[in-house]
Amino acid sequence: MNTLSRRGFLAAGAAAIAAAQVPRLAFAQTAARISLSATNRTLDIDGRAATVFGLAGPGGQGLVLDPGQRFRLDLTNDLDVGTIIHWHGQTPPNAQDGVPDMPMPVLAPKETRSYDFQARPGTHWMHSHVPIQEMQLLAAPLIVRSEADLAADRQEVVMFLHDFSFKSPEEVLAQISGGHSGGHGAGHGAGSGVPPMPMEGMGAMRGMDHGAMGHGATGGMGNMSGMGGMMGMGGMAMDLNDHEWDAYLANDRTLSDPEVVRVERGGRIRLRVINAAAATVFWIETGAVGARLVAVDGNAVQPLSGTRFGLAMGQRLDLEIDLPNEGGAWPILALREGARERTGLILATQGAEVRRLDAVAESQAPAFDTDLAQEGRLIALDALPDRAVDRSHMLMLGGSMQPYAWTINGAAWGQHQPITARSGERVVLSFHNMSMMAHPMHLHGHAFQVVGLNGRRVAGALRDTVHVPPMSMVDVALDAGEAARWMLHCHHMPHLASGMMTEFAVTASA
Repeated sequence: MNTLSRRGFLAAGAAAIAAAQVPRLAFAQTAARISLSATNRTLDIDGRAATVFGLAGPGGQGLVLDPGQRFRLDLTNDLDVGTIIHWHGQTPPNAQDGVPDMPMPVLAPKETRSYDFQARPGTHWMHSHVPIQEMQLLAAPLIVRSEADLAADRQEVVMFLHDFSFKSPEEVLAQISGGHSGGHGAGHGAGSGVPPMPMEGMGAMRGMDHGAMGHGATGGMGNMSGMGGMMGMGGMAMDLNDHEWDAYLANDRTLSDPEVVRVERGGRIRLRVINAAAATVFWIETGAVGARLVAVDGNAVQPLSGTRFGLAMGQRLDLEIDLPNEGGAWPILALREGARERTGLILATQGAEVRRLDAVAESQAPAFDTDLAQEGRLIALDALPDRAVDRSHMLMLGGSMQPYAWTINGAAWGQHQPITARSGERVVLSFHNMSMMAHPMHLHGHAFQVVGLNGRRVAGALRDTVHVPPMSMVDVALDAGEAARWMLHCHHMPHLASGMMTEFAVTASA
């Protein structure tokens, strides 16, 4: 057993306290197979019971793997509907990637499926690849620690973010598509936008009338009260928040009863933030304690100091925080972009006064990274090796609020033309967003490097999910992996449900 410093011992104790709260992270043994189940659970949302889905490991919601530990797991479906889980940020063999019928079917109720692959270190997560199930919180943290994590004298804290509705996902999508929130009127869009799913619950999404959402009203940056939109380039209206959720959760809790993580005076925190929301971009605000952004999507970047960092759906941030030597309580808040709602958790020393925080801020948070300023400051510590580009593809991201339909290269899933490459090729994908909503674009089975922002070459971060603002272009480079069909899609769940997905079809090298 490694000898721990006093700080390390106290941090380990505090981490154990934090792990005892929801969601708890299961510290699996290196040699053992892990049992994970998709199941039902009940949350207390501001005093009201809510039945949601979850992913329960040996110690609760989520998993933590130690350095070098293989991802050896038995997944059991304890739900009464079929499901399938995607290991977001991992690069498993294609057959284990977790997309319905690509190539494996969903797990039937009570079915168990085994997985075995080399885990990729970093802050990742796992979630259903059925949009309506992810909207029911069928997701959990997946943390793979490195040797450096074990050696570091710091406490690890996870902040897992959700947006939540008491309505069923089908009702939410119907409200979005029918324009019941006001503002845009109805229209006609695409169907479910996911591979064939012979399962209960998807029928309500197929062939739905995806009309407009209701919160895209125009408004300038200085006068945005109550509006879901902001002015974009050339004075056009950006649409930010297309649904008013009932609650915003950090580790399954609202600010009426936030998680309080016990910390040591003068301690160092590694805060792993995961945006598991269906349709909400968050700003992470550390307030009185400064932070260093040290990793995105599980990949190290040159440290970037600040007190506010943003992340879109599917993205992750790792922040290092050095606490003051005196005792106290320090809220870590997640602010909904373009709005006043917020959630978060509180870091507090033993005996510190923890004050109640309002779930609604005094002023609205700005839109996230419309000028790609944050992305432009990120530099990968372990960049892709330099080599000639073998193949380039332009992906036009399109769509509108009325009719509510979202496309890649003008087509919804089912009418799409695959993006092609050969295994081993260096490929550049250029995401050109011609719509007035941002799109967090996620590629399965690969990590890519951001190499261009609005035509400017950069040596940016390694990622698996990149935020593409309205009327902007982001170029990413990657080395094509296993010859297989890999999903490439927007991680905004209503966009995905309305067809905003294509495939990265890799064929074997000649």
